[in-house]
Amino acid sequence: MYIAMNRFTVTTQNAEAFEALWLGRDSQLKSVEGFVEFHMLKGPAVDGQILYASHTVWASIEAFRGWTKSDAFRAAHKDAGSTMKLHEGAPTFEGFETIQHIS
Repeated sequence: MYIAMNRFTVTTQNAEAFEALWLGRDSQLKSVEGFVEFHMLKGPAVDGQILYASHTVWASIEAFRGWTKSDAFRAAHKDAGSTMKLHEGAPTFEGFETIQHIS
């Protein structure tokens, strides 16, 4: 498995709009081969900021790479530049290969 995460730092005054954006979006993930699951994570407010992380699980790194080259990916990210005002700076990407899974 492969886990892809993007971290966003959001001011508390933008949190409601940021969450509405994510909760109201038309996700294309379920239609992509190798997609396993998605979680949008919210951390605690600290000094007027909240850390959010989009957490996507893929069957493999190849499945994730296929997503990044797909029409579904382009459609999902077409308005990404217009949402920059809701978070501080660019999102931080982190990718992880799974070496152990216990369920």
